[in-house]
Amino acid sequence: MKHILLPTDFSDNSWNAIVYAIHFYEKMDCHFYLLHIDKASAISTTPSVYGVSVDVVSSTYIANSKEQLKYFIKRITQQFPKNNSHKFFTLSDTGSFIETIRRHVYEKKIDTIVMGTKGATGLKKILIGSNAGDVITKVKCTALIIPENAKYTQIKEIAFPTDYSLSYEIGHLQPIAEILERYQSALRVVHISKKIDALSATQQRNKDLLEEYFTQYTKSFHQLTNSKIEEAIQCFVESRNTNMITMIAKNLNYFQQILFHSKIKNISYHTDVPFLVMHDK
Repeated sequence: MKHILLPTDFSDNSWNAIVYAIHFYEKMDCHFYLLHIDKASAISTTPSVYGVSVDVVSSTYIANSKEQLKYFIKRITQQFPKNNSHKFFTLSDTGSFIETIRRHVYEKKIDTIVMGTKGATGLKKILIGSNAGDVITKVKCTALIIPENAKYTQIKEIAFPTDYSLSYEIGHLQPIAEILERYQSALRVVHISKKIDALSATQQRNKDLLEEYFTQYTKSFHQLTNSKIEEAIQCFVESRNTNMITMIAKNLNYFQQILFHSKIKNISYHTDVPFLVMHDK
């Protein structure tokens, strides 16, 4: 049984993530938790707001969000055929976004957080929206981030960018193995460096570990030379049928260049390809 958390702000992006998750986990037993977090508690730290108590304001926000959550459940039942393997639950809460996410991850024993993001917008062209960015950097739970233009298709190829600098644990790699097993997908391990250099002893050891762990799956190892990681990833995605990009969160400096680079030119993977980010448990 998988426990999947679906944070939603009732936007088209969050609905797109819900649709993707239902397709992605179609053949698995799942409990889906649709969570909306209201900001009512952040409206004021004083006893009242314009003469109305914060408790009353919070209750109103929660009541409204519960109605919208019911509407989302109705949309799900109308759009998808009944699946006895799937059960849906709604959660309406108030408080700090990240602290609330962390609490529900712990209480519901969440395996994966699936959430949408609008991708590059505004002058800074940040790849990942602030809420999604906070989740993947501050919540120790596997996160599947669904960009605005990503539509579910069979997962044929998974790109795994790495610099081989950090060792991998089973907890990191198991979510990838599960996808490879379920969809009979191919894993493409992509090492990107600024110049052609032989791997260090540590890098070679970590590469060997990946080869050994994924020995029973279809896989290949690729070496790309480019001073800009995000450009190398874009070229790789464009040249192949890449359906998902996966990364290890503890390799913070590396994956931040892929997800949070602020000067984006001709980069589209962040609006089209889902990201699977794995954490230490």
